[in-house]
Amino acid sequence: MIRLLFLAMAWGAAWGAPFSHRIHLAQGLECVECHTAAQSSTKVEDNLLPQKQVCLACHEDGEVAIPSPPVTRLSKFSHALHLKMGSAAPFIASAIDHGSYLQPPGDIRRHLNTRNPCQACHRGLEESDQVTRAALPQMADCLVCHTQIDPPFSCEDCHAKDAQLKPPSHSEHFMDAHSSGKLQLDKTTCAVCHGRTFTCMGCH
Repeated sequence: MIRLLFLAMAWGAAWGAPFSHRIHLAQGLECVECHTAAQSSTKVEDNLLPQKQVCLACHEDGEVAIPSPPVTRLSKFSHALHLKMGSAAPFIASAIDHGSYLQPPGDIRRHLNTRNPCQACHRGLEESDQVTRAALPQMADCLVCHTQIDPPFSCEDCHAKDAQLKPPSHSEHFMDAHSSGKLQLDKTTCAVCHGRTFTCMGCH
C-alpha cells in the first residue's frame, strides 16, 4: 500500500499512471486540500496539481515528484466560479433522468448522489487507482447549463481555435457518406456537438 502511494506521487499526472485518488479520498481528504489552487483559479492554463509542500505533509521529500499538468482542449474555464455555485450533480442527474443529457450517459448516474462540487464533474475518483481521461468532465455535463449550441460558430466560445475536436471517424469518407444512411449512425452521439435540432445548413 505504501509503495503504491509512493508511485502515485511520482507519476500522478501522466494519463494511465498509478495515482490512487481512491486511497487518498479514503483518508478523508477533501479535493481542495490537495488541489488548493482550484478555489482561486479563473484560467484554464492554471496549474491545479498539488504543490509539493502539500504532499510533504504525509510523504518524504524523495517520494514526491509533481509532473507538468496535462494539456486541455479548452481555452477558458473558471474553477473558482463553478466551485462558488456549488455541486452541479443534481442538475446533471436530472438531465439524465429526464432524457435531456446530450450523450449516452453510460454509468455516470450512480456517481451523482454527491454534494461534492468537484466529484459532480470529476466522477469515479473514489474508485480510481489511475489517472485517466475518464475522470474529466464530459461535454454533455457542460451543456446541461450552457445550452447555446450553434456549430461551428459556438465551438470557440470554450475551445481553443486549434483544438482537434472532430472524432477520428469524421474522415473525408465520413463527410461524403454520413447522410446516405449507409453508416447507420447512432444520432444520439451527434447531439453533444450539434444539438438535437441541427440541420444540414448548420454545417453546409
